[in-house]
Amino acid sequence: MKEVQDHFFRKAKEDGYRARSAYKLIEIDDRKKLLRPGDRVLDVGAAPGSWTQVAAKRVGERGLVVGVDLKAMDPRGLPGHVKFLRADLRSLDASSFDGKQFHVVLSDMAPDTSGDPFGDSVRSCQLCHDLLDRLPHWLRRGGHSTMKVFEGSEYPGLLERARSLFEEAKGFKPKSSRAESVEIFIVCKGYRGPSPDEAAPPAPPRRRGWGEESSDQQNAADQPDSA
Repeated sequence: MKEVQDHFFRKAKEDGYRARSAYKLIEIDDRKKLLRPGDRVLDVGAAPGSWTQVAAKRVGERGLVVGVDLKAMDPRGLPGHVKFLRADLRSLDASSFDGKQFHVVLSDMAPDTSGDPFGDSVRSCQLCHDLLDRLPHWLRRGGHSTMKVFEGSEYPGLLERARSLFEEAKGFKPKSSRAESVEIFIVCKGYRGPSPDEAAPPAPPRRRGWGEESSDQQNAADQPDSA
């Protein structure tokens, strides 16, 4: 398995991606066809920017990718149709994005891991619920989404909720994920949830930490130069 992971580290450096996690989104999109030329894409917990890079290539210059994170993201090397907001997602609504909704919402967020698998899974699912709470304001009807979550006792309930909001929602584990990792991605197609006018105001986060900072910390281990 070490050899497989080293392959993705080396490939990320060769291909110019900021982290090996780029290949997770590439595989998801190759299989599930979430991103199309000209799409507007919201990338949640974007730093260090590998998913932003992939999305920007796939939507092309006619599209738009907005990355959001609490930590700064280096803009060097990113194309002109990428924008970055250094912000807490809890403070953002559709008006923060020119009043327009997105075709696709991506989330590679993760909580700060504590070493307690049960607690980490619960917090991860809570982050995903917080994201789903906000989709009426961010994602257009018929749009697509994918979000990372740590499997555990709360995962089936989260998956069932996603299925109630989309025409299709399935769990998917990319080959580039570490074999020992409990991460899985819920890939959702065909948003049919409430409109902004129909939705209740988003509930406050269930616990401290929306994952933007921790996604940076976790992705640091995924950097191409990592050992």
